[in-house]
Amino acid sequence: MKTLRECIEDAEEKKVAIGHFNISNLEALHGIYNAAKKLNVPVIIGVSEGEEDFVGRDEAVSLVTMIRERDQYPIFLNADHHASFEKVKDCIDAGFDAVIIDAAKLPFEENVALTKQCVEYAKNSGRDVLVEAEIGYIGSGSNIKDEIPEGAGILTKPEEAKAFVDATGIDMLAPSVGSIHGLIKSGKPHIDANLVGEIRNIAGVPLVLHGGSGLRDEDFTNAIASGISIVHINSEIRLAWKEAIEKFITENPTEIAPAKISGGAVEAIEKIVEARLKLFNNIS
Repeated sequence: MKTLRECIEDAEEKKVAIGHFNISNLEALHGIYNAAKKLNVPVIIGVSEGEEDFVGRDEAVSLVTMIRERDQYPIFLNADHHASFEKVKDCIDAGFDAVIIDAAKLPFEENVALTKQCVEYAKNSGRDVLVEAEIGYIGSGSNIKDEIPEGAGILTKPEEAKAFVDATGIDMLAPSVGSIHGLIKSGKPHIDANLVGEIRNIAGVPLVLHGGSGLRDEDFTNAIASGISIVHINSEIRLAWKEAIEKFITENPTEIAPAKISGGAVEAIEKIVEARLKLFNNIS
């Protein structure tokens, strides 16, 4: 079975992208894995700091590791958007396959210093833990926004991306190329595919697209063709879960069994993930 690093290398060679989907509960994990296994493609499970606190750090590791070992399947766990060395260290020690140190709000040099500290710890962990970092503005949260937030136009400069990668030694980079975390009611973000290509060529490491929920299909395909190797989706999953739960309760107001209430949410999440994975992997 291939490692996460090998799966990313394969994705780059094939000009496809690995889907990264966040979980807060078993419904999401089952829905995501069902879709990935159906299509026989690698998949990354993500937990943010808040999701990690809710699911449990060790519990998330145990669940994903169990599935991988039981089924001999390329499913991996990523610590999504962790903001401190201590949090990143805890996830590496717990057995995560990858970590994201998100210090993009800090001045460039401070971002470099914190990211480099995380990279050095990962490389000395005795395992092949991949470290990703972020520069530029991608926003935060997976709420539904009325409009594209101010600051969304602050894109990553290729020369800044190269300097950051050279200074930190990261394995993957999440640049700002037009996407925004969350869903937008009015207007859709637009991915600058040319910028993606420029950054990939000069930075020399795989690129990760955050804030994928709500983007146009052509934005995904153009970004992947230009050098994106991993795509993050979260808000679409959360919305599908919420709408499925609300629909079931409305139609079945006397039902109180969690397994019955949540069953439709698994199917709704699986449907969303399957469609995204087909798009990312060029599967018709």
